[in-house]
Amino acid sequence: MTRKCELTGKLPLSGNNKSHAENKTRRKFRPNLCDVTLISDLLGQSYRLRVSAHALKTVEHRGGLDAFLAKARDEELSERCLKLKRNISKARKAAATATEKAA
Repeated sequence: MTRKCELTGKLPLSGNNKSHAENKTRRKFRPNLCDVTLISDLLGQSYRLRVSAHALKTVEHRGGLDAFLAKARDEELSERCLKLKRNISKARKAAATATEKAA
């Protein structure tokens, strides 16, 4: 499995370690990935995702997984998250039509 955030698409970056003597050696800057379980309010299910700590903070700021995926760009999301985003949008449309019929 690649070290990639499923929600933001963050990947490892490369750079240099620089010593006091100005010696340069290559290194990697890896994203801070966490295995978390996020709950979708519309679908009523929980999903295990591997996301960066920054993405987790953003999910909480936007008001949950459903709101995050509604605003997220498709290029950044993993295949699993794209499928989840489609399911959430279908559930949102179904809920909207159900409230229109009830009114």
